[in-house]
Formats: sequence, structure tokens, C-alpha cells
Amino acid sequence: MPFEDFTLWKYLATIVDILLVWFVIYKLINVIRGTKAVQLLKGIFVILLIRVLSEFFGLQTLSWMMHQVITYGFLAIIIIFQPELRRALEQLGRGKFFTRSSSPDDDDQEKTIEAIAKATDYMAKRRIGALISIERETGMSDYIETGISLNANISSELLINIFIPNTPLHDGAVILQKNNVAAAACYLPLSESPFISKELGTRHRAALGVSEVTDSITVIVSEETGNISLTKNGELHRNLTLDGFKELLSAELLINNKVKQASSTRWNWRGKSNG
Repeated sequence: MPFEDFTLWKYLATIVDILLVWFVIYKLINVIRGTKAVQLLKGIFVILLIRVLSEFFGLQTLSWMMHQVITYGFLAIIIIFQPELRRALEQLGRGKFFTRSSSPDDDDQEKTIEAIAKATDYMAKRRIGALISIERETGMSDYIETGISLNANISSELLINIFIPNTPLHDGAVILQKNNVAAAACYLPLSESPFISKELGTRHRAALGVSEVTDSITVIVSEETGNISLTKNGELHRNLTLDGFKELLSAELLINNKVKQASSTRWNWRGKSNG
């Protein structure tokens, strides 16, 4: 009887151990989601796949090469993933590692859209250059850290004041995170696409660049022409009217938010029904 109790406890401990490991992996994925580490992880997966296939087909030289890469790659992973590991440790220290992030509701999203549209209209009429990037599913912490932290409630007045020429924060991008102005004067990666028109400047290249590596939506106001543009998923929508801009922004933010809320509702319903 004591032996049976010990075996049962061993099984329970194994199950708890597996669940904890999966939970930690899930939280780590949330930390690196949307950063450059995602692409690097895909590369690691490819290397592991090549290693397995080379062993299976008896490709000894290739197998030896992959073995060396994996053996000495641990140190390289620590160096490459240093920003993500630092962020994970910071969140762990602040107690945020085990918290669940919530999506903004439609009312907050509509206020954000109105604030952006009002500020964009004001700056476009006066040819004030602006670059506003809106974080969505993928994280933009790497780029937020390059700017000046604000953590302020979003308003059209604040956005306008940030981009007034010759002010300390006007040069760079503003990043919005969960309907807050997370930071200003941020540096975004420039697109290296050869298909970008030569008449487009640094703001448009930065907007395209960040849309190529994240799912963010970025708004551009041209300083030369006052034209309004928007980038998403590596696509540039140029010379938008104010109504067209608001329609496109609403379609992306509100519809995406409703899809996430519907998915969350289904998950909660299943959880309650199973309980």
C-alpha cells in the first residue's frame, strides 16, 4: 500500500512538472512574440530539423556540422537573445511574468482612432511630419526602449505637441501600446526593399520597415506634401483622404479586436462548461 501511494504521487508530480514546463514555455513565447527573436527561433527549428533528417538519411558530414552548431550554439543563443532574456527577467522581478494581458475594449479603441484621426488631420493640413506606430499582437518593446518613455493617456493634443517641429521629441516615432502613448522619439527599422519609390523619405521607409517585422499599423504624415499614408503587413497605402484613413484604421483595429474578444469568449465558455 505505501508503494502504491508512492507511485501515485510520482505520477502526479510528473504531470505537475510537465504542466509547469509548458506554462513557462508559453509565457516565454509571449515575451518574445513580435520581436526579432521569433525569426531566430525559426532558424533554430530549421537547424534541428536538418540535424534529425541528416541522421535519418545517414548524411554524416552534414550531421557532424549540425551537431557542432547545436553544441556551441547555446552560448550564441544567450548572446543573441540577450534583450529578450533581460525583458523576461525584468517582468519576473516586477511580478508581471505570470499576469495575463487584456485587450482594450471597443470604446477605448474608438477613442484611440478618433484621437489619431484628429491629430493626423491637424498635422496634415499644416504639413507637420509625423510617424505613429500602433502595437497589436506582436510586441514592440525592442523599439519602445529606443525612445523616451511616456506611458501617457492618448489624446490628439498630446500627439500634436510631440510632433511640433524643433521640440525634443518630434524626431522619431511615437509608439502606442494598449491605447497609451508608450514612448516617443523611437527608432524604427528602415525597409531595405528596392521597390520603394525614390520620392519617399525616411518616415515612409521606417513605417514600411516596422510593418515587415511586426503586425503593427503605422501612420505617416508627410512633411513635404501633408499627405496621409498607412502601412500594415509590408504594404503602403498612400495619399489617403481623412475619411478613407479613418475607415481603414477602424477596419484594422476594431475588427481585429472583435475577433480576439470572440476567441476569448469561446475559450472562457469552454473553460466554464468543462469545469
